[in-house]
Amino acid sequence: MNSGFGDERLIFPATQRNRIPIGDVLSQQLPSKGLILEIASGSGEHGVTFQKRFPELTWQCSDPDPEHCRSIDSWIRHEQLTLKMPAALQLDVRDKGWLKQLTEPAQAVVAINLLHISDWNCTTALFTQSAAVLPSGGTLCVYGPFSVDGHHISESNRSFDASLRGRNPDWGVRDQTSVLKQACTAGLTLQNITLMPAKNRMITWVR
Repeated sequence: MNSGFGDERLIFPATQRNRIPIGDVLSQQLPSKGLILEIASGSGEHGVTFQKRFPELTWQCSDPDPEHCRSIDSWIRHEQLTLKMPAALQLDVRDKGWLKQLTEPAQAVVAINLLHISDWNCTTALFTQSAAVLPSGGTLCVYGPFSVDGHHISESNRSFDASLRGRNPDWGVRDQTSVLKQACTAGLTLQNITLMPAKNRMITWVR
């Protein structure tokens, strides 16, 4: 939604609710230094929050939507992070040229609330491209809602899934078992599954 600030910053309400618990988990999963590539960064609110929280890291936001990229850059300017944080990359998760767009190798990839509002090809591309760009020991952190073995873990997630599929039949809450299998096929090793507020999960893999 438009921020009303008179610039190009967007506000996504969910970011205000989840950035602290997500940051707490990332503090345990991310490397101490290096470049972090965030896929589908949306408004950029997560990106500037985590850049300030983890100053030894370089947080590289990306998004396929030009409006989102403008919002990300506007947030970077607003938070006075232009000397530390690179401009947003207009990058689609399905692109094969991730590496060519990065100023330095990524040590970790982060995707927040992507899988359920994209088609399955985006899920497979996230794992395939992450495995291609990450070094040995690099991590992929994915946050969002998941079902387990074909069953929703709550009525709220069941309703959310139905709402998503009503908007787009290719969207929907992904099944954790299918996601884990796809990540393994891409060459990633499961490291941790963390239960999060609002029936979400953070799943972390290692290259």
